[in-house]
Amino acid sequence: MGTIRLTTAQALVKFLDNQYLNVDGVETKFVKGIFAIFGHGNVLGLGQALEQDSGDLVVHQGRNEQGMAHAAIGFAKQSLRRQIIACTSSVGPGAANMITAAATATANRIPLLLLPGDVFATRQPDPVLQQIEQSHDLSLSTNDAFRAVSKYWDRISRPEQLMTACINALRVLTDPAETGAVTLALPQDVQGEAWDFPEYFFQKRVHRLDRRLPTVPQLEEALQLIATKRKPLIVCGGGVKYSEAGAALLQFAERYGIPFAETQAGKGTLLSDHPLNVGGVGETGCLAANLLAKEADLVIGVGTRYTDFTTASKWIFQHPEVSYLNINVSNFDSYKLDGVQLLADAREGLTALDGRLAAQGYASGWGSQIEQAQSKLLKETQRVYQAAYTGDGFIPEIDDHLDREAVFAEFNRLTQSFLTQSSVLGVLNEQLPKDAVIVAAAGSLPGDLQRAWRTKDYNGYHIEYGYSCMGYEVNAALGVKLAQPQREVYALLGDGSFMMLHSELVTSIQEGAKINVVLFDNMTNGCINNLQMEHGMESFTTEFRFRNPQGGKLDGGFVPVDFAAIAAGYGCKTYRVTTLDQLQAALEDARSQTVSTLIDIKELPKTMIHKYFSWWHVGAAQTSRSDRIQAVAEKLNAQLDQARKY
Repeated sequence: MGTIRLTTAQALVKFLDNQYLNVDGVETKFVKGIFAIFGHGNVLGLGQALEQDSGDLVVHQGRNEQGMAHAAIGFAKQSLRRQIIACTSSVGPGAANMITAAATATANRIPLLLLPGDVFATRQPDPVLQQIEQSHDLSLSTNDAFRAVSKYWDRISRPEQLMTACINALRVLTDPAETGAVTLALPQDVQGEAWDFPEYFFQKRVHRLDRRLPTVPQLEEALQLIATKRKPLIVCGGGVKYSEAGAALLQFAERYGIPFAETQAGKGTLLSDHPLNVGGVGETGCLAANLLAKEADLVIGVGTRYTDFTTASKWIFQHPEVSYLNINVSNFDSYKLDGVQLLADAREGLTALDGRLAAQGYASGWGSQIEQAQSKLLKETQRVYQAAYTGDGFIPEIDDHLDREAVFAEFNRLTQSFLTQSSVLGVLNEQLPKDAVIVAAAGSLPGDLQRAWRTKDYNGYHIEYGYSCMGYEVNAALGVKLAQPQREVYALLGDGSFMMLHSELVTSIQEGAKINVVLFDNMTNGCINNLQMEHGMESFTTEFRFRNPQGGKLDGGFVPVDFAAIAAGYGCKTYRVTTLDQLQAALEDARSQTVSTLIDIKELPKTMIHKYFSWWHVGAAQTSRSDRIQAVAEKLNAQLDQARKY
């Protein structure tokens, strides 16, 4: 057996450069590159290895460790988990910055390989710069914080440990049921230590995504359940998209007349104009899906985690005899809601079920209800897309007690804008290129998008809502662009998310990877402002206001920000928008640009799209001096009694 003498870091780079993934006979280089921010914990180890010989790995320079890791998530998600970009950071704060991104990846089941630097394995120079010392356990470092948010975690304290760690890392990264963040902590001294690695460790490895097939007993149990139900509803989750099972789901739905609703992760797998696509379901669901959800006697969840937003906190499916059939590659998810389990790849599970169900002559009993719900949805979508503030008679979209006219007048005085959020989305949905990709993650926009956005092309709806992480949007848009450079990419986000994190906007300019930032500025964390006021509170520290010298609270005037000026300073082409005509002109001009763009849209607060027969279980105060809060608590308890207790 031959050996090659390399440092641990050099061996790691060489190994990663030779990993491939085979899906349905198509072989793809699995690790395309690496995002790096170098510091004293990795620059002389992994940095040296990459400088010496990075192979075919493309090295990208990040600006913020969380930002670059979110870009890596966006890349992997848009690549349907078939390809990744790894991330390396220095020890200490550089590593800690990636913890949020690790949680985002794990919550969304997206492969993310993190290679943070670590303190010395020998402990001889301790405490080194940026080291946290715990007197009760000297083995702990910042990187131990990754354990809670990683699907696989390891610390390479000896060079020879690298081999089993790497094999296990790839095992998890390429497993559709177990994937998420993988963290390999790399002590800075071990990165530079040399060892005689066996040559076979660096041979080309092809990891196969074998589609799991359902068992006969599971199929029979599923068929028996379906036969007893007349109004089934399919919930299309992210697993359908990643499995590329859209065609199989469509054939199944069409053959038996079953409507299908979408989760945030599943939306974009199939197009919105299909007559059986009833749109987003749950807390941020649309009119059609939520109408049918309440009457469904069988929920067929395909590749979904059944988050509280999908089930409206286990409340939306209200048929007294409702049952659940869960088609999922994850055994953990297949057991949720006490459902019948069909443990299988989404495509293979649907295909096998279809083949057997056809012989039974099954047909759903929805009749004309699907078409009627679709008709209502289309009319409602047009209504909210055309909603405009005229100064009199604006219909409130949420139930609050805000002096809306005063807020609108103040906002207009500062911005000269009366734009509504829903009308802006209407223009975007109409005018963006058909094959464009929209990216969003937090605030009110994901809800509005799931309720009203009409998808026109496949895999063009890229919403991170498993972790709802503010700051994902701009950075992930870069990852999407790196994955699909031929498509126009639009990051849709609020002012709060932009201020939270947009570091890789600069990287997009450096890389020549044009993205378009569509920024909705309402001077408010509007989604949470809505939440507190819907539950009886006053507006409290969720609007961006100056501190009032009289009362000492943050209830003075709005804090205006010129976001276009910020982006222009980075080198972006920018636009300031206060009318729909200006928006249309900005969108048209932005398409002709070769550099990243930012459209700073000044939009009225409180002009989001309202809920449709949904409910969200949140931790509201059960006692208060406020009559409004007390009333909300009573209503919440009544709704909680209707929710299923699984």
